[in-house]
Amino acid sequence: MLVLITYDVNTQTAAGRKRLRKVAKECTNYGQRVQNSVFECQMDATKCRQVKNILENIIDKDVDSLRFYYLGEKYKNKVEHIGAKPGFDVTDTLIL
Repeated sequence: MLVLITYDVNTQTAAGRKRLRKVAKECTNYGQRVQNSVFECQMDATKCRQVKNILENIIDKDVDSLRFYYLGEKYKNKVEHIGAKPGFDVTDTLIL
């Protein structure tokens, strides 16, 4: 299923900037960045729970936030892109 992960990390402190880097780095392990704090991730329910747990342990729930949007398997007609940086389908064949 396609899961959209978004986050907002308070970066007013050095600890906040460190959390932001950790969250972003962790998200790159599971999907593609489509905007600064937005990742499209193709994963099953088990992997999604694992990622959610990892990210919850990084953020400070008093000042940061995470959002998970579950778009399911038939997501292609639910996503529309306009403008720069067109994405790619991570399930398609990649030719190197």
